[in-house]
Amino acid sequence: MVSYISSSSLITVNHVIVALALLLVVFTRGSSSAQLSTGFYSKSCPKVFSKVRPVLINALSKEPRLGASLLRLHFHDCFVNGCDGSVLLDDTATLGEKTAGPNNRSIRGFKIVDDIKTAVEKVCPGVVSCADILAIAARDSVVILGGPNWAVKVGRRDSKTASFSDANSGNLPAPTFNVSNLTSSFRAKGLSVRDMVALSGAHTIGKARCLTFRDRIYNETNIDSSFAKLRRSTCPRKTGGRKNLAPMDIQTPNHFDNKYFKNLLSQKGLLHSDQVLYNGGSTDSLVKTYSNNRKTFNNDFVTAMIKMGDIEPLTGSSGEIRKNCRRAN
Repeated sequence: MVSYISSSSLITVNHVIVALALLLVVFTRGSSSAQLSTGFYSKSCPKVFSKVRPVLINALSKEPRLGASLLRLHFHDCFVNGCDGSVLLDDTATLGEKTAGPNNRSIRGFKIVDDIKTAVEKVCPGVVSCADILAIAARDSVVILGGPNWAVKVGRRDSKTASFSDANSGNLPAPTFNVSNLTSSFRAKGLSVRDMVALSGAHTIGKARCLTFRDRIYNETNIDSSFAKLRRSTCPRKTGGRKNLAPMDIQTPNHFDNKYFKNLLSQKGLLHSDQVLYNGGSTDSLVKTYSNNRKTFNNDFVTAMIKMGDIEPLTGSSGEIRKNCRRAN
């Protein structure tokens, strides 16, 4: 290759070396997700999937909201340094992700992850990562609550550390984000606008705290008046009620469907970051499509979830397989 480059060429040997180095970095980063596969545990732990779902069925029958919590845990894990189980680590003296602003007193479901890990360890000790357990639990939660099914790619390994600063650095989309903010946040993780809108549909299950939607129900105008009045009844304007919960989907909060998008059409999005998806902007058409066609939403949601699960996983000899999801070995 070098022999064809003349001394007068703008392309120097150094340029070529740099370009090859960049290509190597891109290939290396991309190859880690390629190592994930749906059959990763087919020989080492063939019972892993059958051990996860019964624990979840029992837990969600008592508290359906946990399904949304586990789905959110997987999302918050993947968006901070990749899908590596770091969000599950308890804080140490140097802090961790659990007490970072977007997570503190907000993310939940850790006890269920512990229960699943215990069940899996009984049949396959030291084989299945906590990061994979979280990915499987997120899928099963969606299915149990009436949503679509998909084959989860596995083979992730667990991070040995968690980063308080990285979880606080803006990687995680905030309820105050506009479409531009949301688009940038998801694009930084390799996810498209379509992926972003489809993943936002996860808000068809679960609940949000008063402090995350207070400003919307009192100060925004693109909101149904009766809906705002209802939400104000348990979320005071100025003080108190910060932890009071309201369903993200007022119609079927414990069922995974496309009602979330229907609510946006009638200006009943609970969070600011929900309603901006249907507010005269570029994402309006997708919201309409998903509100009218549940199958299209399901298909796009599955595609986006698989892509999200591919974000910078640890594979091969990187990281470890934690014995306890709350602490490094």
